[in-house]
Amino acid sequence: MSQTELSPLRLTPEPLPGNLRSVQPGGGFCYRVEMAWGRGRRRWLKRFRSGYVRRMAELRRGSAAGAPHEILDPRDLKFCRNQVNCDWDRCHDRFRWRSQLGLARWGLAELQLMGWPLLVTGMALAMSPWWYAAIVPGVLLALVVWFFRDPPRRVPTEPGLVVAPADGTIAEITPLANDEFIGGPAVRIGIFLSIFNVHINRAPVRSHVIKLHYSPGEFLNALNPDSAIRNENLWIGLQADEFPFRPMIVRQIAGLIARRIVCELRPGEVMERGHKFGMIKLGSRTELILAAEGELEILVKVGAPVRGGATVLACYRDAAQPTSRVPAAD
Repeated sequence: MSQTELSPLRLTPEPLPGNLRSVQPGGGFCYRVEMAWGRGRRRWLKRFRSGYVRRMAELRRGSAAGAPHEILDPRDLKFCRNQVNCDWDRCHDRFRWRSQLGLARWGLAELQLMGWPLLVTGMALAMSPWWYAAIVPGVLLALVVWFFRDPPRRVPTEPGLVVAPADGTIAEITPLANDEFIGGPAVRIGIFLSIFNVHINRAPVRSHVIKLHYSPGEFLNALNPDSAIRNENLWIGLQADEFPFRPMIVRQIAGLIARRIVCELRPGEVMERGHKFGMIKLGSRTELILAAEGELEILVKVGAPVRGGATVLACYRDAAQPTSRVPAAD
């Protein structure tokens, strides 16, 4: 019996694969710098802020077993949240303000490491005889900040709606004769993200995380059809949390410039529709695969701009009648 036929039943979450040992499995220079900074910060906290360390240990919920390093406060979960089953209440997270800056928290290290040198270079050139050259680092700095922006989104609440998992342009809408996880016919909707798009990924529906699979690979241009098969990607199997509990898939695919996929999801957890679960750093592609059963209606066309968490890509009419169509892109 297929998973689609079993869809009224909950699917059983599967453990993380062995090669998914971080929320950013591809690593990278900025990642290594941030890991080194974390090691130094934890040594400093244990030596000079022992009271803070004890208090945070008392407030922590769940187990930190499986973490690659000590978990002293919420900052230590940034790159290993998917490896552990612990967290803090928001009121006990002294660093939650970082999520309210309008910038992707997963990209703050890149902003520091790229932004400050560009700012200093621009200021030095502005005060030199070659002041006009300051426009180059100034433009690059603006692009870096623009790339890592994280604007607020109004997520539609009507049942049956499926929202875009990423910003960008619809690159393909392809019927599939069969998908193994879906358990039957499906529709693949591909979204191309340029370097000018917001690169945060969001949950298409309220859903349970069932399975994740990370595939290292190449870094072809995301416009190349082969990139969907040969590029580094992270496959996420979900099950909708509303009847009839349809399975669906989100794939984060690296591109020519995008080299780092971020996904902080834990198997078995529940995401609200529009929840931010990761990003792809610099131009890329995101795919959404939906079960082509029931009264599925695709509400976008190839070439249409979409906004993650806000644009309605599709609707299952047997769940509810949507009250709005596709909103305009940024």
